[in-house]
Amino acid sequence: MLGKTYDLIVVGAGILGAACARHYLQCHPGKKVLIIEKESAPARHQTGRNSGVVHAGVYYAPGSLKAQYCREGLSETLAFCQAEDIPLLQCGKLIVATDSQEEIRLQALYQRSQDNGLHPQWMNANALRQTEQAISGRAAILVRDTAITDYTAITRRLLEKAIKAGAEIEYCAQVSDIHETAHEVQVSLHDGRRLLTEKLLNCAGLMADRLIQMQGLSTDFRILPFRGEYYRLPDKYNALVKYLIYPVPDPQLPFLGVHLTRMIDGSVTVGPNAVLALAREGYSWTHINFKDCWENLSYKGFWPLARQYWQSGLSEVRHSLFKSQYLKLVQKYCPQIQLHDLLPYRHGVRAQAVTQSGELLHDFRFVHSERTLHVGNAPSPAATSAMPIARAVVSELEK
Repeated sequence: MLGKTYDLIVVGAGILGAACARHYLQCHPGKKVLIIEKESAPARHQTGRNSGVVHAGVYYAPGSLKAQYCREGLSETLAFCQAEDIPLLQCGKLIVATDSQEEIRLQALYQRSQDNGLHPQWMNANALRQTEQAISGRAAILVRDTAITDYTAITRRLLEKAIKAGAEIEYCAQVSDIHETAHEVQVSLHDGRRLLTEKLLNCAGLMADRLIQMQGLSTDFRILPFRGEYYRLPDKYNALVKYLIYPVPDPQLPFLGVHLTRMIDGSVTVGPNAVLALAREGYSWTHINFKDCWENLSYKGFWPLARQYWQSGLSEVRHSLFKSQYLKLVQKYCPQIQLHDLLPYRHGVRAQAVTQSGELLHDFRFVHSERTLHVGNAPSPAATSAMPIARAVVSELEK
C-alpha cells in the first residue's frame, strides 16, 4: 500500500531526531517532513533514560567536535529551557578523586577543562569536606557550568515546534525495509505501508545500525547495548549534596562511572554502571532476546573487545548482580550511604558502537548514500549537544 510522498523522513523521535526535524524546517519552511517512531511516545529509550545532565565539556579533547558541540549545546540548551519554561538547574558538579592514581587523572581533567574554556576550581581534601560534608576524597574539581534538566520535556517541545512548522509524526510505526532508487527512498513499515521520500535521516539510536544494514550499506561497526543501572536514594537524602558528584573516570572507557545526581524533580539518584545488556532494549537481567545475544557473540568485533576489557566487564557484572558491590562504588566518596538506601529506579541502555577490530567508538560516525544519512554513533554528550549536532546533520544532509 503506497503512502504519501515526503521531502524528508526522520526515523526516531528521541532528542536528536526531534532537533533535526525542527532545524530542517527552520532552514526549509514549507517542506514535507515526517517523523516516524516505533514506540507509542517520544524519548522512550536513551533520551528519556539518562541522568538528565547538561554537560559542560570537561572530558573531551580540546578542539574536537565533541568539545565544540558540548560547549555550544550547553549554551543553547540553557537558553532553550529558559525561553520555553522547561525545568533546569545549573547546579554545577564536583569530580572527586579518592586515591593517588585518580588524583593524577584529576589533574589532567583540570587542565583539559581549562583548555576547553571552562573555569574549574581545584579543591584539596579539606576544601572538599567544607563544600560537601557528605563527600570524602583527596581532591576535587568544581565545574559550575554543569546543569540538570528534563530531556523528555525538551524533546516534546522540539517536536511541538517541528509540528507547528508543518511536520507530521507517527508513533507505533516501525521500519521493515529501506530501498533507495535514483529518484527517491522507499520506506516500508511493518503495517504494510510504503512511504516515499526524497531524503531519509536515521536517528534511531539503539537500532541505527540495523537500519543501515536494512538498506544494504556496509559499515565497519555494530552497536552493542550497555545497560546503565540506577538507584534512587530515600527522600531524606534529597539535600545530601549541593552539586552533582562524579568519580574520576577511566580514560580508556567511554563511561563516566557511578555518580550522585540531583534530579530535576528534587530526588537524588545513584548510577549508572555499564553492563552488556542481553537485548538491544534490555533494561533488566530478565529481559533476554536470544537473537540479540547471538548477534553480539557472533560479531567479529565482540571478542577482541572482550579480550581487552574482560576484567572491567567482569567487574561490572559483579556490581550489577550484587548490590553490596555496587554500593562500594558509591561509598568510595559518600560513605554514609548504606545498602538499604539504594531504592529501585529505572535503568537505561546506551548504544555503544564497536568496530570490527574491537575498538569502542568515542566519536560520531555517519553512514550515507546519495539520499540517506544515518547517524550510526552519537555518543555522550549527544543529549546536551543535540541542537548543534542537528545543524551539522542537516548541513551534511543537504550536501
